[in-house]
Amino acid sequence: MTAQETGPEHQMAEDDHNILLALYRQMILIRRSEEQLARAHQMGLIHGACHTYVGQEAIATAVCAHLRPDDAVFSTHRGHGHALAKGVSPHEVIAELFGRASGCSQGRGGSMHLFKPEIGLMGTSGIVGPCILQATGAGYSFKLLKSDNIGVAFFGDGAVNNGAFHEGLNLASIWKLPVLFVCENNQYATEVAFAYAAGNPTVGNRGPSYGMESITLDGNDVLAIYQAAAQAVQRARSGEGPTLIECHTYRTRAHAEGMRDAGYRTQEEVEEWKTRDPITCFQQWLVDKQKAAPETLQAIEAEIKALVDEATEFARESPWPQPSTAMDHIFTPVNAATPAQVLAPATTAQRSLTFVDATREALDSAMDRDSSIFVVGEGIGERGGNFNTTSGLYRKYGAERLRDTPISERGFVGMCAGSAMTGTRPIVDFMFVDFILDAFGELVNQIAKMQYMSSGRLKMPLILRGAIGIGHAAATHHSGSYYPIFAHLPGLRVVVPTIPSDAKGLFTTALRGDDPVLFLEHKSLLFQKGAVPVGDYAIPFGQARMARAGTDCTIVAIGSMVSKTLDVCDRLAPEGISAEVIDPRTIAPLDMATILESVHKTGRLLVVDETFQPCGVGAEISAQVIDQGFDDLDAPIRRLNGAHVPTPYSPPLEGAIVPQEGDIEQSIRDLLAE
Repeated sequence: MTAQETGPEHQMAEDDHNILLALYRQMILIRRSEEQLARAHQMGLIHGACHTYVGQEAIATAVCAHLRPDDAVFSTHRGHGHALAKGVSPHEVIAELFGRASGCSQGRGGSMHLFKPEIGLMGTSGIVGPCILQATGAGYSFKLLKSDNIGVAFFGDGAVNNGAFHEGLNLASIWKLPVLFVCENNQYATEVAFAYAAGNPTVGNRGPSYGMESITLDGNDVLAIYQAAAQAVQRARSGEGPTLIECHTYRTRAHAEGMRDAGYRTQEEVEEWKTRDPITCFQQWLVDKQKAAPETLQAIEAEIKALVDEATEFARESPWPQPSTAMDHIFTPVNAATPAQVLAPATTAQRSLTFVDATREALDSAMDRDSSIFVVGEGIGERGGNFNTTSGLYRKYGAERLRDTPISERGFVGMCAGSAMTGTRPIVDFMFVDFILDAFGELVNQIAKMQYMSSGRLKMPLILRGAIGIGHAAATHHSGSYYPIFAHLPGLRVVVPTIPSDAKGLFTTALRGDDPVLFLEHKSLLFQKGAVPVGDYAIPFGQARMARAGTDCTIVAIGSMVSKTLDVCDRLAPEGISAEVIDPRTIAPLDMATILESVHKTGRLLVVDETFQPCGVGAEISAQVIDQGFDDLDAPIRRLNGAHVPTPYSPPLEGAIVPQEGDIEQSIRDLLAE
């Protein structure tokens, strides 16, 4: 289908009286709810932003009329209309903007973050673009699960200049996913005209660039949109792939209530668009075509007014959320996850495996049990991954579950967030974790916050794995670790195993849980061998490993520094130096209880970490030990870190910025000399 703008004639449900009145009723419900919210904002009943949908009602109404409750809708900051059209009651929408516990997001979202996953409203976002990727992810879930559900993304014209648009549409097209991409082109991205911001001023004609069906419509013509959406939904449900629908429309109110609405558009332009108001035009059409009597439409108006008044009163009277709930739903409650079994005792049958073999064994076992698990990444399919992380699995599970991707990290990370929200369990294999930085916004603003913002109703069983660390002359774009940054973010589990048995047990825990996990594997450890128990076992997050017992000092070593530290301690032992070495295993959560217990015994603490010292993990450990175990310290805490510098290529330069065994030995001696 080529992109085109339809005219005023329609060949669809004009004779279906019930459908026509239902469309009219839904548009009136959105309009009157939005007008009430605008008044409430002026009265101070809304405590933050309020982005109304006035002027765009035809789009959400017409598209959502074809959706089932189990179809997934992902929206943007201007999402009230989508929420109402998907079936969220005006009571819940208004209460949410009032900040009340009875709101659809229980007071956590306000205008820009509306959730009702029970009926397929998977969330609206204050960030432009993620909804496109998440809807693509929903399409991937539905295709993998062999259902005929669809994902729908509503977004504005501003989003089409964002990388998420290109990456999302490309992924949906190459995998023929059941997704509708609905661009509500209201002419302005906040206050920047689309005519200025886009070299190609038409969105609908971009579909063929991706091998995708597309169409451009009058976004104020509810019947034209209804007809086009019907065809697109049917195409998606029948496995024919995605559709891009551009709807030319206009928001007649300011970008957000209370914002200055001048200087970027004229009042004459606003008034001209008001003459094309979607409700007024549809109302006139219904009367002129004798599809509805004026008194019928008046009765609908009266019914909606009473409903919105009732909803407003409900919101006013609803209780505020309890402050005691502010910390709920950051993570899945432990008792809601599959219980993890602690690493089996040494008497269990073991064999020698590499770090990579151990994680692959855990992954294979989990994929065999759970068909909702899939892996995406560059070269992880038939090739088996750059580090053999998925070697042999493609032959067992096929392309849908071992999915090679284009080089589009933001795209497939955001896609996997949408998949995790809709019933599957994705794993992103980054090769090098440096590449995750292209998707940092998806990680921070979407993945880490989704469970919290949805009040625990959406889970995020997503694993993001990749090689970290300095070594092998990989230079600055393939040597990062970044776990101090990731540990700063609420909602993420950050795992840094150092031996093969731990790698298998911790990866199993990640595969069983419902929280997003960053599984970081130091590349210098990937092919080291160690004893690994046979069979399934899991190691709970937040339980450090006592790598070596001692009495003179405590050394917390992280990642590749663990093996180096143990080698140094072996050399010092004949001198009577007894050091206790703790491997945290997980950076978030951090097992401070084990560290404090050790410091209580030894009185001294050294933290050895390859990553930077400023704002690092060692600083956090030191602060907590000083706060909770100051009286146990017999000497100042010492930290040994890598240099605060980008990673150079040349081996002599590379070696100069990483703690070496000689540095660790000297730090231990200095600590004991205090």
